[in-house]
Amino acid sequence: MNVSPLDLRQTRFRSAFRGFDRVEVSTFMAAAAEDYESALRETDKLRQEIARLESIVKEQREHEQSLKATLMTAQKLSDDIRVNAEQEARRIINEAEGRSQLLLDKTQSRLEDVQREIDGMKLKRRDVEVSVESIIQTLRNTLEFVREQETREREERILLHRPRREEPAQTTDDVAHVWTQVRG
Repeated sequence: MNVSPLDLRQTRFRSAFRGFDRVEVSTFMAAAAEDYESALRETDKLRQEIARLESIVKEQREHEQSLKATLMTAQKLSDDIRVNAEQEARRIINEAEGRSQLLLDKTQSRLEDVQREIDGMKLKRRDVEVSVESIIQTLRNTLEFVREQETREREERILLHRPRREEPAQTTDDVAHVWTQVRG
């Protein structure tokens, strides 16, 4: 049986011999009705508060699920960015190594070209040295020959200008002939 506060207030009891005091029963019933009404109001408030809190909890759970999904997405995105960054770093390193190797190869090739040029110049220098030495030797030989010639010519002139002892006098033709031999 459900009794409301109004039922408690309006209920009337019959009188009986040796029954309870009416005023006391009425006062008690009124106080019980007020307490019961207050308890019902409090229960109603608590139910409303529970509904409100359940709604908040539901919202918080939805928000939590949304945050979890966002965190999962952010984590996946972070992982993807990291993987992409690592791949990009590897690609950049590979390109740099390739360019570095190409540069080293070009430098090595240029070094070899320069070394060949140096070797060629050394050969040319040696050829020039040999040629200069040959020219110097030729000039020495020529100078020596010229000196020998001059010495011979001087000696012959000296002999020509000395008086001859037992030779008959020479004619002009004989002197010209000797002179030609000396010069020639």
